[in-house]
Amino acid sequence: MKAGGNSARHADWPDDLRAPVSTLPEYSRLWIAFSGGLDSALLLHVAAACHSNITALHINHQLQANHQQTEQFCRDVCERLGVPIVVEHVDVPVSDTAAGGLEEAARNARYRVFERRIGGGDLILMAHHGDDQAETVLFRMLRGSGVKGLSGMPVNRALGKGHLYRPWLSIERNRLEQVAVDAGVSWVDDPSNASTVYDRNYLRHAILPKLKARWPGLLRRLEHSAGACRESAELNQRLAELQWQSCADKGRLVLAKFGSLSTLEQRNLVRWWLLQRRFEVPASSGLDQGLSDLLNAAEDRAPEIRGAGFALRRYRGHLYLVPEAVVPKGPVDLSPNEVVNWGGWRLRLLPIQIAGTSMGSSPPIRVSTRQGGERVKIRPDSPSRALKTWLQEQGVPPWERALLPLVYRRVGEGEELIAIGDLWCSDQYSGSAPTTGWRLIVERDFN
Repeated sequence: MKAGGNSARHADWPDDLRAPVSTLPEYSRLWIAFSGGLDSALLLHVAAACHSNITALHINHQLQANHQQTEQFCRDVCERLGVPIVVEHVDVPVSDTAAGGLEEAARNARYRVFERRIGGGDLILMAHHGDDQAETVLFRMLRGSGVKGLSGMPVNRALGKGHLYRPWLSIERNRLEQVAVDAGVSWVDDPSNASTVYDRNYLRHAILPKLKARWPGLLRRLEHSAGACRESAELNQRLAELQWQSCADKGRLVLAKFGSLSTLEQRNLVRWWLLQRRFEVPASSGLDQGLSDLLNAAEDRAPEIRGAGFALRRYRGHLYLVPEAVVPKGPVDLSPNEVVNWGGWRLRLLPIQIAGTSMGSSPPIRVSTRQGGERVKIRPDSPSRALKTWLQEQGVPPWERALLPLVYRRVGEGEELIAIGDLWCSDQYSGSAPTTGWRLIVERDFN
């Protein structure tokens, strides 16, 4: 079969490559991640022979001098195979390259496209193989990863609204190359793959071949170790889930219950909590010291653990995971049917048609943060109170008080406070039949 040919039948491909591709989890739409390299080119050919309705997805990172030629090659292969192709051009942000290098920045950009493209029930196949798995495990070991990282790449995982599936993780790259050459499948080599400047390429070209020569069963041994790490990671996750049920209250950890756990259990639970909220876990040394401070520091202290995009803080016997929040620098007008994003809150003003009444014009409403000295009248027949005192009584943590969206309506020459975050809203703008004919909705973006 020549490159890109569509004459191959289901049975023409070796069973060890064909069987994992022909037997897939249920899906609504099948995508093939197609870079143009050897592995993905072969996967596309085998998938096209096994399935009648697939779509190739090519990500052009625009990083290599031959990126246009590679994109055209992918288009040509898909045309010959009769496979639709979707091409996405991405710009790799320079800011991302500083954090984890160009390789990781390109990967992050690629997966963002996958998450956006993959619909509910969709499945995207990737051509990662046994050598890729070994490389990943070694790379993560050198970075000091724990058992979750050392478990390697999963065969199947959620991605966006669908799932990612790797059918060839148990197959060595030499086997894929042998089949591709014998079948006449052509591909495009990425020039950057040959450069040992990149850490993964150094492992691939300088380290793994020597390890495989010394220990012929290396890939199988590494996969065995990765499997043991996967089991440990699953047990750690299950333990954290059970302990969260006993130690958590309204999305917070109760310090007294959390403090009764062993140090290992505390660290495991916090790691799970951070990963659930998609935050990067700090190094173990900093995490241990930080947790000790949060549990043992005097009441008049305010210890915290800061990480990328979050902080762990304590208040009144609870441990909070606080995402970084950005609020507008000044007041913002709230217009009907529009959404105002305010830190961790979303605000909307919706018209409510009440039978027998006519809809009035939108009231002048603005959103602001605390400036000091505010007072609130919770009920029409109650006296006004200092907002600061009321927030303390409600148990609102200090850091949250500074971010709360305060909603005002204009009354004559002055203003009236009608809502305090999602904690309280005036009857005039809430309930099934607000008297003003307008309903104010304030909800959190996160729990």
